[in-house]
Amino acid sequence: MNNLKYLLGPMRLPFLILTPACVVLGLGTAVWSSGGVSPVHFVVALVGAVSAHISVNAFNEYFDFKSGLDFKTQRTPFSGGSGTLPQNPELARQALATAVVSVIVVCLVGLYFLSVRGLALLPLGIAGILVVIFYTPWLARNPLACLVAPGLGFGTLMVVGTHFALTGDYSRTAFIASFVPFFLVSNLLFLNQFPDVDADRSVGRRNYPIVIGRRASSLIYGTFLLLAFVSIVLGVMTGYLPRACLLGLFALVFAIPAAVGAYRYADDMKRLAPYMGLNVVINIVTPVLVAVGLFLG
Repeated sequence: MNNLKYLLGPMRLPFLILTPACVVLGLGTAVWSSGGVSPVHFVVALVGAVSAHISVNAFNEYFDFKSGLDFKTQRTPFSGGSGTLPQNPELARQALATAVVSVIVVCLVGLYFLSVRGLALLPLGIAGILVVIFYTPWLARNPLACLVAPGLGFGTLMVVGTHFALTGDYSRTAFIASFVPFFLVSNLLFLNQFPDVDADRSVGRRNYPIVIGRRASSLIYGTFLLLAFVSIVLGVMTGYLPRACLLGLFALVFAIPAAVGAYRYADDMKRLAPYMGLNVVINIVTPVLVAVGLFLG
Protein backbone atom coordinates (compact mmCIF):
# COMPACT_ATOMS: atom_id res chain seq x y z
CA MET A 1 0.00 0.00 0.00
CA ASN A 2 2.88 2.35 0.78
CA ASN A 3 4.43 1.65 -2.62
CA LEU A 4 1.11 2.47 -4.30
CA LYS A 5 0.87 5.65 -2.23
CA TYR A 6 4.31 6.77 -3.39
CA LEU A 7 3.57 5.93 -7.01
CA LEU A 8 0.33 7.93 -6.90
CA GLY A 9 1.90 10.79 -4.96
CA PRO A 10 3.11 12.82 -7.98
CA MET A 11 -0.43 12.76 -9.37
CA ARG A 12 -1.61 14.79 -6.31
CA LEU A 13 -4.92 12.93 -6.26
CA PRO A 14 -6.67 15.19 -3.68
CA PHE A 15 -6.27 18.16 -6.02
CA LEU A 16 -7.80 16.41 -9.04
CA ILE A 17 -11.30 17.33 -7.83
CA LEU A 18 -10.75 20.70 -9.48
CA THR A 19 -10.93 19.11 -12.95
CA PRO A 20 -14.48 17.70 -12.74
CA ALA A 21 -15.68 21.08 -11.41
CA CYS A 22 -14.35 22.79 -14.55
CA VAL A 23 -15.48 20.06 -16.94
CA VAL A 24 -18.99 20.13 -15.44
CA LEU A 25 -19.13 23.82 -16.28
CA GLY A 26 -18.38 22.95 -19.93
CA LEU A 27 -21.06 20.27 -19.73
CA GLY A 28 -23.48 22.87 -18.41
CA THR A 29 -22.86 25.28 -21.30
CA ALA A 30 -23.25 22.40 -23.76
CA VAL A 31 -26.54 21.21 -22.24
CA TRP A 32 -27.95 24.75 -22.05
CA SER A 33 -26.94 25.51 -25.64
CA SER A 34 -27.85 22.26 -27.33
CA GLY A 35 -30.36 20.59 -25.03
CA GLY A 36 -28.52 17.27 -24.78
CA VAL A 37 -25.11 15.64 -25.11
CA SER A 38 -23.61 12.18 -25.46
CA PRO A 39 -22.75 10.65 -22.07
CA VAL A 40 -19.92 8.71 -23.74
CA HIS A 41 -18.41 11.90 -25.12
CA PHE A 42 -18.64 13.50 -21.70
CA VAL A 43 -16.82 10.60 -20.04
CA VAL A 44 -14.09 10.65 -22.71
CA ALA A 45 -13.69 14.41 -22.33
CA LEU A 46 -13.45 14.02 -18.55
CA VAL A 47 -10.77 11.33 -18.92
CA GLY A 48 -8.77 13.65 -21.17
CA ALA A 49 -9.10 16.57 -18.75
CA VAL A 50 -8.12 14.52 -15.69
CA SER A 51 -5.17 13.09 -17.61
CA ALA A 52 -4.02 16.63 -18.45
CA HIS A 53 -4.23 17.59 -14.78
CA ILE A 54 -2.30 14.48 -13.72
CA SER A 55 0.34 15.23 -16.34
CA VAL A 56 0.95 18.83 -15.29
CA ASN A 57 1.11 17.72 -11.64
CA ALA A 58 3.62 14.95 -12.37
CA PHE A 59 5.76 17.19 -14.59
CA ASN A 60 5.75 19.78 -11.80
CA GLU A 61 6.83 17.19 -9.24
CA TYR A 62 9.61 15.93 -11.51
CA PHE A 63 11.01 19.33 -12.53
CA ASP A 64 10.81 20.72 -8.99
CA PHE A 65 12.70 17.68 -7.72
CA LYS A 66 15.39 17.91 -10.41
CA SER A 67 15.86 21.66 -9.83
CA GLY A 68 16.26 21.12 -6.09
CA LEU A 69 13.23 23.27 -5.29
CA ASP A 70 11.49 20.49 -3.38
CA PHE A 71 14.35 20.42 -0.88
CA LYS A 72 13.98 24.14 -0.14
CA THR A 73 10.20 24.47 0.00
CA GLN A 74 8.27 24.52 3.25
CA ARG A 75 5.30 22.34 2.37
CA THR A 76 1.74 23.29 3.32
CA PRO A 77 -1.47 21.31 2.72
CA PHE A 78 -2.00 23.48 -0.39
CA SER A 79 1.50 24.17 -1.75
CA GLY A 80 4.99 22.76 -2.02
CA GLY A 81 4.14 19.56 -3.87
CA SER A 82 3.41 16.10 -2.50
CA GLY A 83 6.87 15.56 -0.98
CA THR A 84 7.03 12.13 -2.64
CA LEU A 85 10.26 12.52 -4.60
CA PRO A 86 12.44 14.10 -1.87
CA GLN A 87 11.49 11.13 0.31
CA ASN A 88 11.86 8.62 -2.53
CA PRO A 89 14.35 9.88 -5.14
CA GLU A 90 14.27 6.54 -6.93
CA LEU A 91 10.70 7.32 -8.05
CA ALA A 92 11.74 10.31 -10.18
CA ARG A 93 11.67 8.28 -13.39
CA GLN A 94 8.24 6.91 -12.54
CA ALA A 95 6.97 10.45 -11.98
CA LEU A 96 8.30 11.48 -15.38
CA ALA A 97 6.77 8.37 -16.94
CA THR A 98 3.44 9.22 -15.31
CA ALA A 99 3.59 12.69 -16.84
CA VAL A 100 4.47 11.40 -20.31
CA VAL A 101 1.89 8.59 -20.32
CA SER A 102 -0.79 11.05 -19.19
CA VAL A 103 0.12 13.40 -22.04
CA ILE A 104 -0.20 10.48 -24.45
CA VAL A 105 -3.69 9.77 -23.08
CA VAL A 106 -4.59 13.44 -23.60
CA CYS A 107 -3.34 13.23 -27.19
CA LEU A 108 -5.37 10.08 -27.85
CA VAL A 109 -8.50 11.73 -26.47
CA GLY A 110 -7.76 14.75 -28.64
CA LEU A 111 -7.32 12.60 -31.73
CA TYR A 112 -10.66 10.92 -31.01
CA PHE A 113 -12.50 14.22 -30.85
CA LEU A 114 -10.66 15.51 -33.92
CA SER A 115 -12.03 12.52 -35.80
CA VAL A 116 -15.53 13.17 -34.44
CA ARG A 117 -15.67 16.99 -34.49
CA GLY A 118 -13.07 18.03 -37.06
CA LEU A 119 -9.89 20.11 -37.10
CA ALA A 120 -11.46 23.18 -35.51
CA LEU A 121 -10.60 21.65 -32.13
CA LEU A 122 -6.89 21.42 -32.98
CA PRO A 123 -5.79 24.91 -31.77
CA LEU A 124 -7.26 24.29 -28.32
CA GLY A 125 -5.60 20.89 -28.15
CA ILE A 126 -2.18 22.20 -29.11
CA ALA A 127 -2.45 25.09 -26.66
CA GLY A 128 -3.42 22.69 -23.88
CA ILE A 129 -0.47 20.38 -24.51
CA LEU A 130 1.93 23.33 -24.52
CA VAL A 131 0.60 24.60 -21.19
CA VAL A 132 0.91 21.14 -19.63
CA ILE A 133 4.50 20.56 -20.77
CA PHE A 134 5.98 24.04 -20.42
CA TYR A 135 4.25 25.40 -17.31
CA THR A 136 6.94 24.46 -14.77
CA PRO A 137 10.17 24.79 -16.81
CA TRP A 138 9.26 27.96 -18.73
CA LEU A 139 5.95 29.67 -17.90
CA ALA A 140 6.76 29.77 -14.17
CA ARG A 141 9.71 32.03 -14.95
CA ASN A 142 7.56 34.83 -16.35
CA PRO A 143 5.27 36.67 -13.89
CA LEU A 144 2.36 37.26 -16.27
CA ALA A 145 2.54 33.82 -17.89
CA CYS A 146 2.78 32.20 -14.47
CA LEU A 147 -0.29 34.10 -13.33
CA VAL A 148 -2.62 33.38 -16.26
CA ALA A 149 -1.46 29.96 -17.51
CA PRO A 150 -3.41 27.94 -14.88
CA GLY A 151 -6.57 29.89 -15.67
CA LEU A 152 -6.10 29.39 -19.40
CA GLY A 153 -5.66 25.66 -18.88
CA PHE A 154 -8.55 25.02 -16.50
CA GLY A 155 -10.76 27.86 -17.67
CA THR A 156 -10.58 28.81 -21.32
CA LEU A 157 -9.15 25.57 -22.69
CA MET A 158 -10.96 23.09 -20.45
CA VAL A 159 -14.42 24.68 -20.44
CA VAL A 160 -14.47 25.75 -24.09
CA GLY A 161 -12.78 22.49 -25.10
CA THR A 162 -15.35 20.40 -23.24
CA HIS A 163 -18.18 22.38 -24.82
CA PHE A 164 -16.74 21.88 -28.30
CA ALA A 165 -16.12 18.18 -27.72
CA LEU A 166 -19.76 17.73 -26.69
CA THR A 167 -21.42 19.96 -29.30
CA GLY A 168 -18.98 20.43 -32.18
CA ASP A 169 -19.36 24.23 -31.94
CA TYR A 170 -17.62 27.15 -30.32
CA SER A 171 -19.93 29.16 -28.11
CA ARG A 172 -19.95 32.61 -26.57
CA THR A 173 -21.74 31.06 -23.62
CA ALA A 174 -18.85 28.66 -23.00
CA PHE A 175 -16.33 31.45 -23.50
CA ILE A 176 -18.07 33.75 -21.01
CA ALA A 177 -18.51 30.92 -18.50
CA SER A 178 -14.84 30.01 -18.82
CA PHE A 179 -13.85 33.36 -17.30
CA VAL A 180 -15.05 32.09 -13.92
CA PRO A 181 -12.43 29.31 -13.60
CA PHE A 182 -9.94 31.43 -15.56
CA PHE A 183 -9.77 33.99 -12.76
CA LEU A 184 -10.33 31.53 -9.91
CA VAL A 185 -7.77 28.89 -10.93
CA SER A 186 -5.21 31.56 -11.75
CA ASN A 187 -5.83 32.75 -8.20
CA LEU A 188 -5.58 29.24 -6.79
CA LEU A 189 -1.98 28.74 -7.84
CA PHE A 190 -1.22 32.42 -7.33
CA LEU A 191 -2.05 32.41 -3.62
CA ASN A 192 -0.23 29.08 -3.23
CA GLN A 193 2.95 30.84 -4.38
CA PHE A 194 3.00 33.08 -1.30
CA PRO A 195 4.67 30.56 1.06
CA ASP A 196 7.26 29.60 -1.58
CA VAL A 197 8.71 33.02 -2.42
CA ASP A 198 12.23 32.42 -1.10
CA ALA A 199 12.48 28.87 -2.46
CA ASP A 200 11.09 29.84 -5.88
CA ARG A 201 13.47 32.79 -6.14
CA SER A 202 16.45 30.52 -5.44
CA VAL A 203 15.78 28.39 -8.55
CA GLY A 204 15.11 31.28 -10.93
CA ARG A 205 11.34 31.48 -10.86
CA ARG A 206 9.77 34.89 -11.32
CA ASN A 207 6.19 35.36 -10.20
CA TYR A 208 4.43 38.41 -8.86
CA PRO A 209 4.88 37.55 -5.15
CA ILE A 210 8.63 37.55 -5.90
CA VAL A 211 8.66 40.56 -8.22
CA ILE A 212 6.30 42.97 -6.42
CA GLY A 213 5.92 41.34 -3.01
CA ARG A 214 3.15 39.44 -1.28
CA ARG A 215 1.15 42.44 -0.05
CA ALA A 216 0.89 44.02 -3.52
CA SER A 217 0.18 40.59 -4.98
CA SER A 218 -2.74 40.17 -2.58
CA LEU A 219 -4.38 43.09 -4.39
CA ILE A 220 -4.10 41.17 -7.67
CA TYR A 221 -5.65 38.21 -5.89
CA GLY A 222 -8.58 40.30 -4.72
CA THR A 223 -9.03 41.81 -8.19
CA PHE A 224 -9.13 38.39 -9.83
CA LEU A 225 -11.71 37.21 -7.29
CA LEU A 226 -13.86 40.22 -8.09
CA LEU A 227 -13.51 39.68 -11.85
CA ALA A 228 -14.66 36.06 -11.53
CA PHE A 229 -17.97 37.16 -10.02
CA VAL A 230 -18.29 40.15 -12.35
CA SER A 231 -18.02 37.66 -15.23
CA ILE A 232 -21.10 35.85 -13.94
CA VAL A 233 -23.11 39.06 -13.63
CA LEU A 234 -22.07 40.33 -17.07
CA GLY A 235 -22.84 36.94 -18.62
CA VAL A 236 -26.37 37.09 -17.23
CA MET A 237 -26.86 40.77 -18.14
CA THR A 238 -25.83 40.12 -21.76
CA GLY A 239 -28.00 37.02 -22.04
CA TYR A 240 -25.15 34.59 -22.62
CA LEU A 241 -25.83 32.93 -19.27
CA PRO A 242 -29.26 32.19 -17.77
CA ARG A 243 -30.33 34.06 -14.63
CA ALA A 244 -30.02 30.89 -12.61
CA CYS A 245 -26.22 31.18 -12.99
CA LEU A 246 -26.39 33.94 -10.40
CA LEU A 247 -26.31 31.00 -7.98
CA GLY A 248 -22.55 31.31 -8.39
CA LEU A 249 -22.66 34.56 -6.42
CA PHE A 250 -23.38 32.58 -3.26
CA ALA A 251 -19.66 31.74 -3.25
CA LEU A 252 -19.04 35.36 -2.28
CA VAL A 253 -19.55 34.23 1.31
CA PHE A 254 -16.18 32.50 0.93
CA ALA A 255 -14.57 34.97 -1.47
CA ILE A 256 -14.93 38.11 0.64
CA PRO A 257 -13.18 36.73 3.73
CA ALA A 258 -10.55 35.09 1.48
CA ALA A 259 -9.72 38.44 -0.14
CA VAL A 260 -9.57 40.22 3.22
CA GLY A 261 -7.47 37.44 4.76
CA ALA A 262 -5.05 37.34 1.84
CA TYR A 263 -4.40 41.06 2.20
CA ARG A 264 -4.23 41.11 5.99
CA TYR A 265 -1.97 38.06 6.33
CA ALA A 266 -0.01 38.26 3.08
CA ASP A 267 3.28 38.02 4.97
CA ASP A 268 2.14 35.70 7.76
CA MET A 269 2.09 32.19 6.32
CA LYS A 270 0.65 30.56 9.42
CA ARG A 271 -2.36 32.86 9.48
CA LEU A 272 -2.68 32.80 5.69
CA ALA A 273 -3.09 29.00 5.59
CA PRO A 274 -6.86 28.92 6.41
CA TYR A 275 -7.52 31.37 3.59
CA MET A 276 -5.55 29.19 1.20
CA GLY A 277 -7.98 26.43 2.16
CA LEU A 278 -10.91 28.77 1.62
CA ASN A 279 -9.47 29.54 -1.81
CA VAL A 280 -9.74 25.86 -2.72
CA VAL A 281 -13.40 25.83 -1.67
CA ILE A 282 -14.10 28.88 -3.87
CA ASN A 283 -12.53 27.13 -6.87
CA ILE A 284 -14.74 24.06 -6.49
CA VAL A 285 -18.02 25.61 -5.38
CA THR A 286 -18.26 28.55 -7.79
CA PRO A 287 -18.03 26.75 -11.17
CA VAL A 288 -20.30 23.98 -9.88
CA LEU A 289 -22.95 26.50 -8.84
CA VAL A 290 -22.72 28.22 -12.22
CA ALA A 291 -23.05 24.82 -13.89
CA VAL A 292 -26.15 24.08 -11.80
CA GLY A 293 -27.56 27.39 -13.01
CA LEU A 294 -26.96 26.30 -16.60
CA PHE A 295 -28.68 22.96 -15.99
CA LEU A 296 -31.66 24.76 -14.47
CA GLY A 297 -31.69 27.18 -17.39
